[in-house]
Amino acid sequence: MEFRKEYEAYLLLERGLSENTRMAYLADYDRLDAWLRQEGKSPDAATSADISNFLIAVHNLGVAPRSQARIVSGIKSFYKFLLAESVRPDDPAALVDVPSPGRKLPEVLTIDEIDAMVACIDMNSDQGLRNRAIIEMLYGSGLRVSELCDLTRSHLYFDEGFVLVAGKGSKERMVPMSATAAYYTETYLRTRDCEGPDPKPGEEAFVFLNRRGRHLTRVMIFYIVRDLAIEAGVKRTISPHTLRHSFATHLLEGGANLRAIQQMLGHESIGTTEIYLHMDNTRLREEILAHHPRNMRGV
Repeated sequence: MEFRKEYEAYLLLERGLSENTRMAYLADYDRLDAWLRQEGKSPDAATSADISNFLIAVHNLGVAPRSQARIVSGIKSFYKFLLAESVRPDDPAALVDVPSPGRKLPEVLTIDEIDAMVACIDMNSDQGLRNRAIIEMLYGSGLRVSELCDLTRSHLYFDEGFVLVAGKGSKERMVPMSATAAYYTETYLRTRDCEGPDPKPGEEAFVFLNRRGRHLTRVMIFYIVRDLAIEAGVKRTISPHTLRHSFATHLLEGGANLRAIQQMLGHESIGTTEIYLHMDNTRLREEILAHHPRNMRGV
C-alpha cells in the first residue's frame, strides 16, 4: 500500500516540520520502502527484525553515525504516523536504538576573520550595502540562512532593536538585532526603496532581494558568504551557518547565559545549545596548555 502522500501531508500539517526535515524524512521512507520491497514486503507489514536488518544494511554501507541517527529518526516518525492513523496496532520501530552520532564541533570564525570579510565588501557596488546587512544579520542575530531568506519587512522592529523570526516548525521568536545589523539593514531598505531593484509581484514583503527583484535563496547567500571568506583569506570551509555558530560562541565567551543563547538560536532542547559550552571548554583547555606556567616548564 502506498503511504507517501499521506505521510508527507502528516509531516506538514500535523507536525509542522520544515521543508528540509520533511524532504529528509521522505527520503528515509523511500530508502526503507525500496529495501523492504526487495525483500518482498511493504512498510506497513514490516517487523522489528525487518527494520533492524535494514539499519544493519545502512550501517554496512559505511553511512556516518550522524546520518544513521537521522535515518532512524525518519523511520520512527513514519511508524508513529502509521500508529496514529490506525494502520498498525503497534510500532515496530519503538525499540530501535538511535546510533550516537557524537559531537562534531562546528567551525567558528574569529572576530578578526569576520572583520576581514566585512572589509572585503565593496560598499560602492550595487549589492554592497545589501551584502553588509546580510553578514551583520547572520552574525549579529544568529539567524539560520532559511530564516534570513524568509525575513520580511514587517518582522523588523528597528526602534525596539528586535527581529521576529519564523524558525523551525513555524515557531516564532524575538531575537535582538545588534546596532550594526539594524543600521545596515535599515539603510539598505531605504536605499532600495529609492534606487531599486523594484520587487517583482509577490516579492514586496521580503527584505533581501537579488538584482531582478526576487528574494534571495539559500544558495545565493551561501555564495555571498563563501566568496567573501575566500577574498578575506579564510582558509577553512565557510558557510552562512558558520556565522550563526560564531554568534553563539562569541556570546558564550563574552559571558552570556546558555539559556538566553538557546532562546536566541531557537533551539528546542538545551542539549543542542550545549555544544557551544563544549567548544568554550575546549578553548579554555587550549589557553591553559598554551599559557599556564605549569605547562610551559619542562617535565
